[in-house]
Amino acid sequence: MTDMIAALDPADPAPVPVAEPPLAPRVQEPDHSHARTTRLWHWVNLVALITLFMSGLMIFNAHPRLYWGEYGNRDEPAWLVIGQQGPRGFLEIAGSRIDTTGVLGRYEDGEGQMRSRAFPGWATIPTDYNLADARHWHFFFAWIFAFGLLFFMVFSLFNGHIRTMIAMRRAEWHPRALWRTIVDHARFDFHTAPGEAYNPLQKLSYIAVIFVMLPLMIVTGLAMSPGTDAALHFPSMMFGGRQTARSLHFIIAFSLVGFLILHVALVIVHKPLTLLRGMTIGHRR
Repeated sequence: MTDMIAALDPADPAPVPVAEPPLAPRVQEPDHSHARTTRLWHWVNLVALITLFMSGLMIFNAHPRLYWGEYGNRDEPAWLVIGQQGPRGFLEIAGSRIDTTGVLGRYEDGEGQMRSRAFPGWATIPTDYNLADARHWHFFFAWIFAFGLLFFMVFSLFNGHIRTMIAMRRAEWHPRALWRTIVDHARFDFHTAPGEAYNPLQKLSYIAVIFVMLPLMIVTGLAMSPGTDAALHFPSMMFGGRQTARSLHFIIAFSLVGFLILHVALVIVHKPLTLLRGMTIGHRR
């Protein structure tokens, strides 16, 4: 009884409840999942671009020179030449010549035979010189590439892909924000703002590729085509001549390959499984 009275003594201080530590706020991971139409276009476009590039190299082998203006032949000054002189291969740009024996101009094929071609067989479709087959490959996949890009743009307007993932916000256009993103990329820091799938530099690169470079590949391809030029001369007039369109087509093609290599490298160093899963099965974190 005495113990019970002591326990109820008001002088005895009440136990102070121990507060639980606050939970750390969850960091929302950017959603790298893409719509089904985007994922389908991504992989179809990848196959189309690689096939177009390799078949285009074989077409280039038929006349490995690039010019500016409307006309181009071996008597005209070329700003880029890939060829061979004697046993040596070379790449000449604006009059400056680089020895490229074994890679460009002069190389050894798989059977040990020396070949005189601008680009080696392992980089072209088909591997043996065949201009007709290369054009068949090129034109077939050009239709897939052109209509695929058209369908992607149309569907992206309806499913919100462009608005939610690629469109630049007002604050992201500020030069300070762009410079900070460039510095972060140089440090391999690829963080994004909350709720954003990409940072400003990534968005700008995708905008440049999807809305500038890929359409330019289609337009310059039409401009350099003799059939299109005969029926509709204005595409070549837009660029100042068929040879200028051909040069731009060549430059953009190699720029796209450079973007592809950089794109794959950055995926490898930054969450490769998450990014690959988002572009294949559309998994959401």
